[in-house]
Amino acid sequence: MLVASDLDRTLIYSAAALALDMADALAPRLLCVEVYEHKPLSYLTETAAGLLEHLAREAVFVPSTTRTRAQYGRIRLPGPPAPYAVCANGGHLLVDGESDPGWQRRVRRTLDEGCAPLASVREHLLRSADPEWLLKERVAEDLFAYLVVDRALLPDAWVKDLADWADGQGWTVSLQGRKIYAVPKPLTKSAAVAEVARRTGASRVLTAGDSLLDADLLRAGDQAWRPGHGELADTGWTAPHVTALAERGVAAGEAILRSLVRAVAA
Repeated sequence: MLVASDLDRTLIYSAAALALDMADALAPRLLCVEVYEHKPLSYLTETAAGLLEHLAREAVFVPSTTRTRAQYGRIRLPGPPAPYAVCANGGHLLVDGESDPGWQRRVRRTLDEGCAPLASVREHLLRSADPEWLLKERVAEDLFAYLVVDRALLPDAWVKDLADWADGQGWTVSLQGRKIYAVPKPLTKSAAVAEVARRTGASRVLTAGDSLLDADLLRAGDQAWRPGHGELADTGWTAPHVTALAERGVAAGEAILRSLVRAVAA
């Protein structure tokens, strides 16, 4: 059994994304799993931590994230180290913490043939973005680009126009919190997870995620789960084998892990 899950806003949550809609005395105990610049950054509940540790011992657990390798390296998940991890939305396949060079070459060949070059997409992003709401612009692993924006000032129409333009270039646009990602369509988590399944001989794959960039991963799973928040929930996206959970925020992380543990044990 192989379990591949997105991390941010699926299993782990920033303070702003916890969504603790309850009295303080009833709030769950939290475990910090990421520190950045000497500050705690990401959390899961202690209950979720126990479930994740159990899951990682019963199945091949594959963290599958859009984070760069450096960003992923800041996370300390409970349980044994993951033997495989997917970073940069499938751009890097980590094996025992090291990026597989053969996978890197395969990804580069796919991108060279399947979409517009990063430089032209980045140029369009910078030319069309308004300095009034653009806070930062970054390139991730020389594979894709993202903007950090002031959501209160960001026009909804701008994101839609960008998505329409990017679609014609063979790219996907995803709005997650304060970040707008522009990612090549051939760069997918599902392709990297399929490679892990091939290497491990997994006969069944379970998946979870919350954003548009996770849709391919959820489609590829034999069973899949999404939380009650995020891009997929906002658009009502689903599929016959995908369970749309009602829970939001850090409670959704617990619910997803409970579901995964039950499915692995079945």
